[in-house]
Amino acid sequence: MSAKFYLTTAIPYVNGAPHIGHALEFVQSDVIARYNRLIGNDTYFLSGVDENSLKNVRAAEDAGVSTQELCDKYADIFLDLTKDLDISIDDFIRTSSEHHHKGAQQLWANCKPEDIYKKTYKGHYCVGCETFYTEKDLVNGECPEHLTVPEIVEEENYFFKLSNYANILLNLIESGELKITPDFRKNEITQFIKMGLEDFSISRSKERAKNWGVSVPGDDNQVMYVWFDALSNYITGLGYGSDDTRKFDKYWPADLHVIGKGISRFHAIYWPAMLLSAGLPIPKSIFVHGYISVEGQKMSKSLGNVIDPFELVHSYGSDAVRYFLLREIPAANDGDYSEQKFVDRYNSDLANDLGNLVSRVSNMVERYADGVVPVVDSDEQEYDLEDVQLLISQYRFNEALEKAWVIVRLANKIVEDEKPWELHAVSNVDKLEEVLGKLVVMIRDIGLAIEPFMPKASKAILEHFEKEKINKMPPLFPRIL
Repeated sequence: MSAKFYLTTAIPYVNGAPHIGHALEFVQSDVIARYNRLIGNDTYFLSGVDENSLKNVRAAEDAGVSTQELCDKYADIFLDLTKDLDISIDDFIRTSSEHHHKGAQQLWANCKPEDIYKKTYKGHYCVGCETFYTEKDLVNGECPEHLTVPEIVEEENYFFKLSNYANILLNLIESGELKITPDFRKNEITQFIKMGLEDFSISRSKERAKNWGVSVPGDDNQVMYVWFDALSNYITGLGYGSDDTRKFDKYWPADLHVIGKGISRFHAIYWPAMLLSAGLPIPKSIFVHGYISVEGQKMSKSLGNVIDPFELVHSYGSDAVRYFLLREIPAANDGDYSEQKFVDRYNSDLANDLGNLVSRVSNMVERYADGVVPVVDSDEQEYDLEDVQLLISQYRFNEALEKAWVIVRLANKIVEDEKPWELHAVSNVDKLEEVLGKLVVMIRDIGLAIEPFMPKASKAILEHFEKEKINKMPPLFPRIL
């Protein structure tokens, strides 16, 4: 019987179009989902969008449309991006949906009464983060994430007694029951807990929210503050709070949440505390990735350096974009994008190394063996596909692709060293068949190794090289001039 594997991405705000950072998280998560399906796990992959934030309300006001209209527009664009990038999601949740509202309200109602209380609060509120900051959290009076001066907000809200859960959270994380990858992110979280946890706001006034959001059960004047509402998508997306909880019963707890470093605190501290209060199992693990800069600078609309992933996909194809993000960006750290880096990586790795190999070998099999693949003993290989699989399972995507490219480079070296065209010229048939047969086996293995990373190229390679007769394969990745 196969194991179940439930995987989620974070749900981005829909106050604007997606950028290349969103594409990174989608692609990393998709590799994990595809890998788990390949090894036989019953995999469920959830993504979606966060529609109930104040920043969405304000973006709609600026655009002169209703909040629902704005959410509808950008939710569709995010969903389109998952399709363009070949992201194999099983469901896409929208937090404006009725079933999400019901599930979030159910989670609130199930929390221990003593963990939720009401008080008047005054604090530094960053709309970009949807977060209240204390003075000590600010950097030169600014939000550490957005480098903007927060608003001062004072109102009566509901709070969650996070301080009740400090010790149990610390034990769960340090013991590995809640596993946080990479280790340095785990250390950041445990240090934050040891500094002392403060209770956090879980509602806002309907007036300030412009009547947008999930109503607080039993209080018509308040809506849920975005983190209580948004985090619950991971269970409402499985039917929690509905009449049909079969998916929830089957797949919860999450085996993995994939998130960006800016929201690690909410996922590793707030979310498990809420679940514990409601008597629900906590997630098993969290993978925290870094951010993408552009030519050494932070992406921002004001700088005009936001990279549109749709344009990249339409220009170079989904596999090329997936490859760059997974190979060039360190899996758990920050990485940098530039057009020159993209072109160099494409031409070197995809056009020259992989594309040229596949084209040359298929052409030689057609010309020198009448398209018939010679059968060779392939038991003793100088590489191990399990090396690639192990690195994927550890979320070390760039290293996994480097391992796959060991096979690509080895195959290219065999072509250059053995020179099949010379073997053909001198009619050394046995040696020629041995070399061509070995190269075909290696290319099939390359197709298997890259399957979670570049599904289209993998399918094209495997279908072409597993036919009874092989002819020259069209270029997989035409060189960028």
